[in-house]
Amino acid sequence: MNKFSANNEELMCLICKWEPILASLDNEVISNRRNLQNRTIKQIVGHMIDSASNNTHRIIHLQYQPDPLIFPDYANNGNNDRWIAIQNYQTENWNTLVQLWKYSNFHIVHVIENVDNSKLNNQWISALMENVSLHDMISDYLKHIKLHLNEIAELMKEK
Repeated sequence: MNKFSANNEELMCLICKWEPILASLDNEVISNRRNLQNRTIKQIVGHMIDSASNNTHRIIHLQYQPDPLIFPDYANNGNNDRWIAIQNYQTENWNTLVQLWKYSNFHIVHVIENVDNSKLNNQWISALMENVSLHDMISDYLKHIKLHLNEIAELMKEK
């Protein structure tokens, strides 16, 4: 049994729960309401897609590259906002974003299910010069997704 089975099961439940919720949101809600970082729901979903992509790459690299790994850190020093801007998630087709979010997360669950447990202590060095183990990165991914889904839930409540 994979060490992250409960983690993956919870992530899959969140994806299945949230996909129809996200898909049903109207354009005003996804395009105009903003969180504390001044991101719209479209941009938050885009950011979660970037997170799935970057974490997938890190998980893979941490299993075969020398330890500790120096790998580009998209999430710090304002880079995640650059990613959002460069990809212009604000003008992306909403259905495309929702489906990309869904399937990016299905894929990261698959990747996590296949992690070599002997590599879980391998570390990468973040842009903040912090060492992060593969184990902690996988555990923190679910927390990150929940944080952003909670932001979206709050934005959905606004009138």
